[in-house]
Amino acid sequence: MKRKGTRFERELIHALWNEGFAAVRSAGSGSSGFPSPDIIASNGRITIAIEAKVREKLPLYIPELRIRELVMFSNLFGAKPVIALKIKGEKWRFFEVDELEKTEKGYKISNATFHSGKELGEILGKFIQKKL
Repeated sequence: MKRKGTRFERELIHALWNEGFAAVRSAGSGSSGFPSPDIIASNGRITIAIEAKVREKLPLYIPELRIRELVMFSNLFGAKPVIALKIKGEKWRFFEVDELEKTEKGYKISNATFHSGKELGEILGKFIQKKL
């Protein structure tokens, strides 16, 4: 699964570069002993720290500690913390922390939450999608 996740992170990095954002994978993400996101991207005005997830199906559960670390890193770095989620057969969707569903041990993204997630252009501030 790690190799598949890396492939999708690279796909997301290419998409960010295509949108005019410099983007890099964070070396040792999740294994360095320090909080670090999977991807850091910026265009000089907007900086985002991304925790990227790939799943076959929903729901996705994220431990509270992982979200706290993402928020802590983002605050220190001057970035907006974002969860990016790729589900098989769907486009990437992006979520700010306050858009996640709270659970007893952390957070989750359910089917309903996934479809209300933002598209890449929205999270990058390029456009606002009207939700019906």
